Amino acid sequence: MTQHWRLLQHRSDAGDRRVILAGDDARLLQPSIASVRALAAQAIAKSSSLLNTARANLTDETVDLSAEYDAGRLLCAIDHPDAARVMLAGTGLTHLGSAEGRDKMHKAAADAEHQTDSMRMFLEGVEGGKPGAGQTGAQPEWFYKGDGRSMIGPGDTLHAPAFAGDGGEEPELAGIYLIGEDGTPWRLGVTLANEFSDHVTERHNYLWLAHSKLRQAALGAELLIGDIPGDIRGTSRISRDGKTLWEKPFLTGEDNMSHSIANLEEHHFKYSLFRRPGDIHVHFFGTATLSCADNIETRSGDRFEIEAAPFALPLANPLAFDEAETVTVRAL
Repeated sequence: MTQHWRLLQHRSDAGDRRVILAGDDARLLQPSIASVRALAAQAIAKSSSLLNTARANLTDETVDLSAEYDAGRLLCAIDHPDAARVMLAGTGLTHLGSAEGRDKMHKAAADAEHQTDSMRMFLEGVEGGKPGAGQTGAQPEWFYKGDGRSMIGPGDTLHAPAFAGDGGEEPELAGIYLIGEDGTPWRLGVTLANEFSDHVTERHNYLWLAHSKLRQAALGAELLIGDIPGDIRGTSRISRDGKTLWEKPFLTGEDNMSHSIANLEEHHFKYSLFRRPGDIHVHFFGTATLSCADNIETRSGDRFEIEAAPFALPLANPLAFDEAETVTVRAL
């Protein structure tokens, strides 16, 4: 059986931070390693792998992950003390079947006898999203979500602004990257994520996609390191008043994608401004499973739950719609 190694960030009730390496058991790293980012920087400096660097810092102190998760002491898989040094972005229409829901949203604005832009982009990905070695594949859809201020962890509330048309879940994988001192993007691993978007705004006009993505996103506690499984299967669920409102399986991993992860990475990091040393990038790989495609309308108090092996812990977040605020621009 394949061993799946995960890194987690822990904060004690006193505020002390430690990193956990989890496999068959879960153990704390040395207190000097206070973040996954610090561990990754050490691995780069030593020309070592993240796993070997974690093992070199391992203690005999064991951790009950489920208990720490329930107590709210596990942070999201990555963070940075300067939120401006974190970039959240992603790619859509990357999964087999992902065009169906998007195409339905955009059909009303297009001639039924012609393909929508979404369908054309999806088909380009199916044809050229997994290029051979040394080749450049089809360019995917790309969007910006925000900086580290838009990133929340397990158990935290996802806030939708008052002007939002809805607050909809997007269960998927997110790649976590640290830019090395020489500008090299290093993939640290992947984490379970709820990319969280406004599908009503997007449905109105697909040119509003950029607006619909400027929302928070939730990251799971576990950073899966090493090779990314090609076939990951999970469940996405919405609960209301303690009862399941909607539930559906979702598929991810390259076996279920129209683009290779390497192709998505190439088209993101080909821009030099995304290779600033010391920055953290969180890149959402996309999904094909959305409750909005089944006409679900979320509201404050609903609870999103995402789970998928080999991640041992779920990602659960309540939803809240914020009150309206007035923004005034003043001239100087």
